[in-house]
Parts: sequence; structure tokens; C-alpha cells
Amino acid sequence: MSMLARAARPSLGRITPAVGAAPAAARNMATLREIELRLKSVKNIEKITKSMKMIASTKLARAQRAMNAAKIYGIANTSVYEHAEAEKTESEGKTKKLFIVVSSDRGLCGGIHSSVSKATRREVAKDPADSKIIVLGDKSKAQLQRQLPGEIALTFNQIGKDIPTFADGAVIADQIVKSGIEYDSVHLIYNKFMSAISYEAHVVEVFSEQTLKNSPNFRVYEMEDDVTRDLSEFALANAIFAALVEGHASEQSSRRNAMDNASKNAGEMINALTMQYNRGRQAVITNELIDIITGASAL
Repeated sequence: MSMLARAARPSLGRITPAVGAAPAAARNMATLREIELRLKSVKNIEKITKSMKMIASTKLARAQRAMNAAKIYGIANTSVYEHAEAEKTESEGKTKKLFIVVSSDRGLCGGIHSSVSKATRREVAKDPADSKIIVLGDKSKAQLQRQLPGEIALTFNQIGKDIPTFADGAVIADQIVKSGIEYDSVHLIYNKFMSAISYEAHVVEVFSEQTLKNSPNFRVYEMEDDVTRDLSEFALANAIFAALVEGHASEQSSRRNAMDNASKNAGEMINALTMQYNRGRQAVITNELIDIITGASAL
């Protein structure tokens, strides 16, 4: 019995180190399984990005039609200022500037929110002492709160879910007037729609009530204060509406381009993973064939 135990010890010693280690084929199968799961995940992501690209393309066509229709409101503003011969007035002291940043609450659209945030920081840096910021949209709000928390006076959310209407611009303008924020000039910062593949941050100044009162053609007539006040509020609502619509079109364009690039990147990753999976699978099959041939030759 003792001789049998002594004879078995060397064989057990040889087997024990191999218990904790997985065979080479098992390690290859585990790697192939991981590649297969990752390949499946990337394919699902590609399906999502392609669907989002199609949706953004449809929304972009609607946004462009709405933008073309909204240009009538901007033409009305320009016509009033041209006939009134209104010009920018320089006050003796520092002017209080109000910046209205037009953004949205939605992401996955490239760097469209960063562009207006950077433009806002540049404009505020020119005169940081007498500047206040109103942000439309949570994305730019989150970016500006990190660097300009003291200048933000008012914020709006629920922006960008659907095509903006003039009622949206009128409500925002009304809330700005009722907030009691004092300002001498209003500067709208938004993304100007250049084409289906490009946009740029643009700054537009809206004339104030005092500028309209001091314009040559308005001073000719005796008018009540309500006339110029209502006209300036209407002009502000017009400008906000035009900026909202154009910013919405730029956002849809940027989202479509972002999803297109994401789909292309996913396709390239799928090709690379498929090649890696096929090479690993071929190596496993080759090793198994070698084992079979070696065993058959030994017999």
C-alpha cells in the first residue's frame, strides 16, 4: 500500500500545477467570446446612430422650412430700424450689456453648445464689470456656470424639444422684461446656420427703447412712451424667435453630422473586430486540427 502511495506521488505532483491554469484552447475561446460580445455591442450602437441620423435628417428639413419662414420677422425688425434711422448710441459711462445665449437641453450634437459658450466668454471678457447673462438651454448653462457663475441672471430650460414658435420667443421676452434686469443693450449669441454641414457662433445687437426714442425719424413725432416700449419688446421677441429657429436648425444639422461620423466610426470598429475574431477563430481551429493529427499519428 505504501509502495503504491509512493508511486502515485510523482504523478500527482505533475498534475497539481496544471489545476489552476486553463488550457490554451479555453483561453482562446474566452477571448473569442469577449470579441463576439463587443462586436455585438458595437453593431447595436451602429443601428442606434443610423436611426438617430435618419431622425435628425427629417427634423433638419422641417427646421429649415421653419427658419425660412421666420426670416420674415427678422426682415420686419430691420425695416423698422432702417426707416427710423436708428443707430448705436454711446453713453458717457459704461453701458450695461445683457447677453442672451441661445442653446438647448439636448446633447449628442457635436460642439454646437461649446461654440456659443466660447463666444459668450469672449464677449463678456471685453467688459466683465457691467454684463449680465441669460441662458436658454441647460447645456450652455452647465458650461457657463463653471466659469461665469456671477454673471448669470436668468435661465430657461425645456428648449429644443420641438421647432420654436413666435409664442416661445414672446414668452421669453416677456419674462426678461418682467425680471427687472437693467440693461442698455441686448446682445443675442446663437449659432448661425451657414449650410447643412456648417454653422458659426454669431452675435446680434437688438436696439433698446432709448435708442428708438433717440432715432431721428422717431423724434419728429410726438408719441407716448408705450409706443416705443411696445415696439422694443416686440423687436426683442422677434430677435429671440429668429435666433431660436436658426439655432434649432444648426443643432439638427450638427446632430446629423455627429451621428453620421459615429456610424462611420462604428463601421470601422466592426471591420477591425470582425477581422480579429476571424483570425482568433482560425487559430483555434488550426490548433485543434494539429491536436487531432498528432493524436492520430501517435496511434
